[in-house]
Amino acid sequence: MVYLGAIALVMAMSPSTYNRHNRLATSRHIYTSTWQVLPWFTLLAALVSLVLIRVVVVTSQSYGLSRYALEMVVRVLVLELIPLTAAMFVALRAGLAFNAGDALAVAAASTPDRSRQAQNRLRQDLVPQVIANAFAVLSLAMVSSVIVLVLAYTSVYGLSPWGLGDYTRTVGRIFNPAVTIGFVLKTVFFGLSVAVIPSAAILESHRYGRSSSSTVQPGAVRLLFVLLLIEAGSLAVKYI
Repeated sequence: MVYLGAIALVMAMSPSTYNRHNRLATSRHIYTSTWQVLPWFTLLAALVSLVLIRVVVVTSQSYGLSRYALEMVVRVLVLELIPLTAAMFVALRAGLAFNAGDALAVAAASTPDRSRQAQNRLRQDLVPQVIANAFAVLSLAMVSSVIVLVLAYTSVYGLSPWGLGDYTRTVGRIFNPAVTIGFVLKTVFFGLSVAVIPSAAILESHRYGRSSSSTVQPGAVRLLFVLLLIEAGSLAVKYI
């Protein structure tokens, strides 16, 4: 899994990968995995977040802890739930639905005369998928986070501009440089995991001739475990 991810990253950074065919394939994958689902995913995330924000605000006010409501909303929703939800959504819609069997079956061949063909198939089929899924997770998480920040402000301060100073100080205190870098890195790792792990599982099944009667897409359990491991590691770094 790590080896395949390293190959995909090296090819993604190689200028020779971006010929006309691969650029078109990458743009098509980005359009399918990001632009087509961005409006209604953002709307759904905004509706669910609005309900959670309202619950947190009302509960904190009833206990006299209203000054902590905004910070709790930002830390729980923006930093933790939104990126994880975006990653799982992209995994269910795009990553786990990626049928790379033919391409990765060629890549699994280890004979020298087929190595060039395997590299070309990886560039044409795997690299655009890796870039598109990583971009989709990052885009969905960032756009939804911005919407949630706006909803959090209106839920706490209403439409009045007088709370903007306190709001920006609170959010700025939360998003210090270390937290911001960790948030971006976690989201990027989510995207890479969604893109690479299902493909690595399919490649492994072709290479070793494994077959399964399960209806679960190859790599689904492994992907869920890695996503939870990244989330747990992020929480441990920030709060322990």
